[in-house]
Amino acid sequence: MQPLHAVGAAEAEVKAAWVVLGEDGAAVARIVSADGNCPNILIDGKSYPMSLRARAETIALRPTASSIADSKPSSFPFSTCEYPLPGNATRASVGSHNLPVPKTSPQRIVVIGDSGCRMKKADNAWQDCADPNAWPFAQIARVAASFNPDLVVHVGDYHYRENPCLAGGCQGSPWGYGWDTWDADLFTPAAPLFAAAPWIVARGNHEECARAGQGWFRFLDPRPYAAGRSCNDPARDGEGNSSEPYAVPLGADAQIIVFDSAKVSGSPLDPASAKDAPMLARFQAQFRRVAELAAKPGTLSLFTNHHPILGLTPKAANSVIGGNRALLSAMQADYGTAYYPPGIQVALHGHTHLFEAINFASDHPATFLSGNSGDNVDQSLPDPLPADSSPAAGVVIDQITQSNTFGFLVLDRLQEGWAFKAYRRDGTLMTTCLLNKSKINCNRTGLIK
Repeated sequence: MQPLHAVGAAEAEVKAAWVVLGEDGAAVARIVSADGNCPNILIDGKSYPMSLRARAETIALRPTASSIADSKPSSFPFSTCEYPLPGNATRASVGSHNLPVPKTSPQRIVVIGDSGCRMKKADNAWQDCADPNAWPFAQIARVAASFNPDLVVHVGDYHYRENPCLAGGCQGSPWGYGWDTWDADLFTPAAPLFAAAPWIVARGNHEECARAGQGWFRFLDPRPYAAGRSCNDPARDGEGNSSEPYAVPLGADAQIIVFDSAKVSGSPLDPASAKDAPMLARFQAQFRRVAELAAKPGTLSLFTNHHPILGLTPKAANSVIGGNRALLSAMQADYGTAYYPPGIQVALHGHTHLFEAINFASDHPATFLSGNSGDNVDQSLPDPLPADSSPAAGVVIDQITQSNTFGFLVLDRLQEGWAFKAYRRDGTLMTTCLLNKSKINCNRTGLIK
């Protein structure tokens, strides 16, 4: 494939522009180019040609699960271009788009998750994507951007419009896995947050290869684009659905460790099963890598992945279920009922469409869920919780603060430690949790169900 030639910034029509952070905090500027050319990027007054990441193409229809029926070929009519930002960059832009450059020591971090608009035939779920009350992600992005964050963390599930709308107010919405749907679910509503700060991106189950994985690798994955990990060829999904953990430093004293759990089952993994054994071995190896990353003296390590490991999910009849059994079985094999390797003090997740902040009486990392940023929220957890509720064996809950209100989470660096603040969609405060090592204390004032 011949590389596209670079053109002046003013000559290219830019459909979207953003910055993602990857391994060791390496920043990559990305744009979607409407005319197929990769423009120049201006960094601190100097112009550099952007490189082609993924060319415009329509990808043949690939097999889909029965639960995601009615799919179609994925159309990406525009090219994705990128350029690595130097660590000392202070200003960057492409055409009229100013790009946020990373801060060495972020003071404020916005956390969002599960932000797309649900259109899924198997669930008979048709969220009204045109109604900001029914799908408030654009408002959440706009309000969160007004907080002037230094960094945004998305904990996964960016894309939900899988099937053509059959009911409700979503008629006429784009659907499927191509650019038009990615633009409607993410790039247009999130534009204020993309302009406000660089993003750390965790991958959700909606971005696994059989779903929106093609767009995940074209747009968001921080590593170089590669054919084997593009999700274009179903025969190579094993490569596409697996990514090595990496750490993004938050100054000298903290880091976020990003873990890809996009393709994971909900049942414990059996080492004697021919089907389970490869996944078990993969997750064990990846958690050993997490252990290596977390073994940094004097560093607060925040672990983020999509599926809650020690979170709770509401079920019918006033009951709850615990965290992801497949991940827990892989973690327990090496770390027993501690589950996490040493050094992890906080965990950030999505997947369950609630805000949750959990402090444990047992020695387990404080856990936050920020899965309430757009998709239909789940019912609240029972309050009080049923007696002896626990996400996993050996885990004892001390305090849980939760809400099924649409909103987002903000981490503020304090003189000593961090404050975790949950906000409603309109920016009003629900609760503040103060972190002390791996423990949190949350003020429930203002919290509503």
